[in-house]
Amino acid sequence: MNILILCTGNSCRSQMAAGWLRHLAPAWEVASAGTQPANQVHPLAVQVMAEVGIDLSQQRPLSVNQFINQPWDLVWTVCGGAQEACPVFAGVVTEKMHLGFDDPAGFTGTPAQVLAGFRQVRDEIQTACINLIRQRDL
Repeated sequence: MNILILCTGNSCRSQMAAGWLRHLAPAWEVASAGTQPANQVHPLAVQVMAEVGIDLSQQRPLSVNQFINQPWDLVWTVCGGAQEACPVFAGVVTEKMHLGFDDPAGFTGTPAQVLAGFRQVRDEIQTACINLIRQRDL
């Protein structure tokens, strides 16, 4: 199974989802990308994933253009809010899936509240990844 996870900036949600799937389904080929890649993976995404033993510190946001000529079994878009434009993948793909999450990079509040929001999104993505793996009978 090879999966491409897409969002806009490739700095939070898609990176967390890729981290979870690499951890939970190591036999799968997993990549993540964005239509407008950020300069770095969000530091709080790195922090909250490290809390559960998943290291994103060496990951970098990538452009979807790097993956357009590769065939994919599944392309998963993770954009969430109505204000976001979900990326569209124009390459060869067997199945497309959308399951969105709020963008933690846009959370406001105290540092503790923002961190709690990142943790909540991390946990929601973990649940989605576990369900995806179960659906694929891994």
